[in-house]
Amino acid sequence: MHPAISVIFFTVTSGAGFGFLALIGLGVPLPESGVGAFFASLIAGGLAVAGLISSTFHLGHPERAWRAFSQWRSSWLSREGVCAVFTLVLFAFYALNWVFFDNRIGWLGLIMAIGALATVFTTAMIYTQMKTVPVWNNLLTPICYMLFALTCGILLAGSFGYWEAAVVSLPFFALVSIIAAWGAKWMWWQSGETLSSRGSDTGTATGLGSIGKVKLLEKPHSGENYLTKEMVHQVGRKHASKLRMIALLLGAGLPIVVCLIMLIAGTNGLLFAIAALAMIAGLFVERWLFFAEAEHAVSLYY
Repeated sequence: MHPAISVIFFTVTSGAGFGFLALIGLGVPLPESGVGAFFASLIAGGLAVAGLISSTFHLGHPERAWRAFSQWRSSWLSREGVCAVFTLVLFAFYALNWVFFDNRIGWLGLIMAIGALATVFTTAMIYTQMKTVPVWNNLLTPICYMLFALTCGILLAGSFGYWEAAVVSLPFFALVSIIAAWGAKWMWWQSGETLSSRGSDTGTATGLGSIGKVKLLEKPHSGENYLTKEMVHQVGRKHASKLRMIALLLGAGLPIVVCLIMLIAGTNGLLFAIAALAMIAGLFVERWLFFAEAEHAVSLYY
């Protein structure tokens, strides 16, 4: 499918933002008040909101985005919007108490964390439930989204340098999380189904396969249309392999090296910030491939 920049930005930044929000709600060690609390709230909320706003740029009529909320009974996109707004409203109250009254309300944070994780899950399910795109229709898709969101949250939380008193060593915790997230992604890459592996071809798409092999004589359209622009995109296997390596080096390799350095030399907020930026950069490449390598069933007609 066509990898739209707005959707790539949305899934990466909102995932990182809501992952950080979840950890804030669960009470990870962070500044208790003042400037530190303000910046932690700004980063978490800013990433989440920036991602959600960018997602509207991919709509034909962004001004009608509010209508999506009414379809929450049947649409994962609508459920995502409901969960996101619910979580951000709770976070606004949580952040105000945190910044101005030195109070991180435990019960409110727990509900907020559940809402943040639910938002990431619903985002993933928008793609997972699409049987017309076999590679997305995979249990590993929401697992990858959730693990990447939490890993980004861990690295962002570590950049504030308040984990010295924590029971678990944050560099070790982050290292395990990075390996788990990219391990799940590697399994997703290896197990991803294609249209051909599901027995789909031009014959099954047209319903004429029972009378012989179907070949395309001419394209259905002399020029491009919405379907060919949005649903049909090809990326060479050679280029895909290179981009996967870049994603792994940026998103996994560099953060793992940084975590190993901190395990030896001690926790460092600046190094965590570098690891977080590298992770997010790697995810931009990974998410571009997520869309570019996806085969939509409509491509069988073209």
